[in-house]
Amino acid sequence: MKVLVTGANGFIGKNLVVHLQERALEVLRYVRGDTGADLVSLVHQADFVFHLAGVNRPQNEAEFAEGNCDLTRTLCNALRESGRVIPVVYASSIQAERDNPYGASKRGAEDALCALAASTGQAIHIYRLPNVFGKWCRPYYNSVVATFCHNIVHGLPIQVNEPTAALRLAYIDDVIAAFLSHLDEKRQGAVFEQVAPVYETTVGQLAAQLYAFKQGREDMMTGPVGTGLVRALYSTYISYYEPAQFAYPLVKHEDARGVFVEMLKTADAGQFSYFTAHPGVTRGGHYHHTKTEKFLVIKGKARFRFRHIDTGATHEYCTSGAAPEVVETIPGWSHDITNIGDDEMVVMLWANEVFDRQKPDTVAYKV
Repeated sequence: MKVLVTGANGFIGKNLVVHLQERALEVLRYVRGDTGADLVSLVHQADFVFHLAGVNRPQNEAEFAEGNCDLTRTLCNALRESGRVIPVVYASSIQAERDNPYGASKRGAEDALCALAASTGQAIHIYRLPNVFGKWCRPYYNSVVATFCHNIVHGLPIQVNEPTAALRLAYIDDVIAAFLSHLDEKRQGAVFEQVAPVYETTVGQLAAQLYAFKQGREDMMTGPVGTGLVRALYSTYISYYEPAQFAYPLVKHEDARGVFVEMLKTADAGQFSYFTAHPGVTRGGHYHHTKTEKFLVIKGKARFRFRHIDTGATHEYCTSGAAPEVVETIPGWSHDITNIGDDEMVVMLWANEVFDRQKPDTVAYKV
């Protein structure tokens, strides 16, 4: 299949092209500076069209009609001339519902595509997209998310005029998934489609969340970044890092036993760290009332010892990096860990709560 992408160098176009290439499809590109004749030639080669090209920041209002209506009419004429039924996905805008020059030009493009579908049976999928955000979106253009991410990452100020102003946002990966779902469809006519989900937030909430991401590098605290809008915003935010920002330092606590380094903390799912121990060194020798931990020996050999602080019962267990397994500490059992190997031992540690120096829940008790 040969797939034509108009506006292939734009934000949505770049993301779409990557996904199409992942499917081993041949991508035909129509980009800014190409002519109407170029577009006609490409259409005659294509089996499917993603029409993303358009104008939304012109030097004068006449460019709205030229870049949206006229270009789409050229596309429609080329599709008719091809004599083939070539499906089209069109990236319109929610502005098409409004009475302004840009909205009118997008409605005109939609009308041209609908007329094509009515006369030829072409499959036309029209998406009136809200504000789309994600990696590679250009700051200072038409995305507040892109501008805020860029500025906060680079230590520049942002401007929030109306913190309660509503935002409706669609994430680039969801947009692309919706577009690609039509590649294998067999249907006719024009259909107005919907991207899902569409996230709703405010300018003030957006700014606060992005600043929280920035703060997370300083205090190691991360929020629930694995689902929904926060997941999408976090991925977008870090995509604006420069290569020099890809890494950041941590604090290393070192003594005669080895080192201890905290890596990541969460508000409600504990914290992650690691420590080392030299041969023969024992760490621990305490118990917890409520706190629990998971130890994973990554390198070396370890002996865990436990003592029940009420009954005095004892337990011993050995493990090593050669056979990965988790050893848990149990409330009410004192515990320690000894490096019984000949090399440095490296251990990953998860605790179910962030360490609180005022309430450490860690009581010294010899095993």
